Amino acid sequence: MKKSLLVHLSLLSSIFFYFTLIPSNAVSSCDGPCQTLDDCDGQLICINGKCSDDPDGGAHTCSGGSSPSPPMDSCQSSGTLTCNGNPYPTYTCSPPESSSTGAKLTLNNFSEGGDGGAPSECDESYHAKTELVVALSTGWYAGGSKCGQMIRITAASGSSVTAKVVDECDSKHGCDSEHAYQPPCENNVVDGSDAVWEALGLDKDKGVESVTWSMA
Repeated sequence: MKKSLLVHLSLLSSIFFYFTLIPSNAVSSCDGPCQTLDDCDGQLICINGKCSDDPDGGAHTCSGGSSPSPPMDSCQSSGTLTCNGNPYPTYTCSPPESSSTGAKLTLNNFSEGGDGGAPSECDESYHAKTELVVALSTGWYAGGSKCGQMIRITAASGSSVTAKVVDECDSKHGCDSEHAYQPPCENNVVDGSDAVWEALGLDKDKGVESVTWSMA
């Protein structure tokens, strides 16, 4: 009985000593002891009994730096271009490609006098509305390396179509005669002909639809 009482008292003493290490009004910094969020300083949070940076937050107090570095595969704007008094971001890159790359499908008239302005960059030719052709944002166009290649475009409904890459949807330049005075493309655009929209069963009056694409 005496031995059991001594063990019990020893355990209570240990617990009391532990809690005295964290005063109720104490605020811990990086790697300091904590029990709740209130025990940690500033934007730090309590993880596994220690105050640390919030992995979902913007501050990097413990690891250094005032904001997180962008992911290695992110595509940041390279600048802005003002068109008719409105600023537009410019890009030299596009989001990473996958077997199902998310994109905005826009409508383009590749024929002479159409939305595209100059002839298609890949073949220096114009294309009729009945042709299954597309232009890709600058990053995906990759300096013309996809010229003449076929991509598969899939709509949210599940319908899909293959189309030929014939041009760049320029994300770096715009607002001039070469680009039919259109602003720069966003960095995630598949610019499709009338035939592409019709094959997917999409309403061309909308002008923009969410799709996925991959190399065919």
